[in-house]
Amino acid sequence: MTPSAASRIANPLVSVVMPAYNERDTIDEIVRRVLAVPLRIELIVVDDCSTDGTRDLLQALQRELGFTLVLQPSNGGKGSALRAGFTRVTGDIVVIQDADLEYDPQQFHRLIKPIVDGEADVVYGSRFAGSITGMRWQNRLANLILTMTANLLYRAHITDEATCYKAFRADLLKSMPLKCKRFEFCPEVTARTCKRGIRIAEVPIDYVGRTALQGKKIRWTDGFAALWTLIKYRFVD
Repeated sequence: MTPSAASRIANPLVSVVMPAYNERDTIDEIVRRVLAVPLRIELIVVDDCSTDGTRDLLQALQRELGFTLVLQPSNGGKGSALRAGFTRVTGDIVVIQDADLEYDPQQFHRLIKPIVDGEADVVYGSRFAGSITGMRWQNRLANLILTMTANLLYRAHITDEATCYKAFRADLLKSMPLKCKRFEFCPEVTARTCKRGIRIAEVPIDYVGRTALQGKKIRWTDGFAALWTLIKYRFVD
């Protein structure tokens, strides 16, 4: 894959990969929101061995709505769930979607447009170029540090490295030998993209954060793991 975008994609099949772990309160709504987007959608939900009833809800939803459901045999982390989902992708473009309601799927059009138009191979939805509601200052600081580190190490020129909303040409993403297990998917895929000389395009998105009491799972230790991942992949494959 060259640093420049390959070509326009007419009427793409958009493969939405959604890792889910203990999201009983939001899973029904987010699945329906994704499937309601007026695009050709292939939804792949990967349940990471939920223990709160999410898995049962997903199985009922799958029977009703007909999306692809992958049931992990044990809890391996977000990165492991994403990698399992990528193996089931058959579409032209892959979009990452969390199983909460922090990111609105109606923004998919905005996210994939540079790829559809043949202007980019990878697009990040930047919260800091759009609007943010409900993000704690600690999370803002962590996002700033990770973004600055990515820009310094890889000359990425991005504003939001840790955004969930990432879109890829499917063939490019499938060619990456990803090893992530937990929340280090974002820094690993950023590192691998930049090391190939591929520019990451950005579009502004809107974001509504949630608290730990509402189910947010990322912790301060995951920030250190992400930082280490960015540093590590600067020097190793």
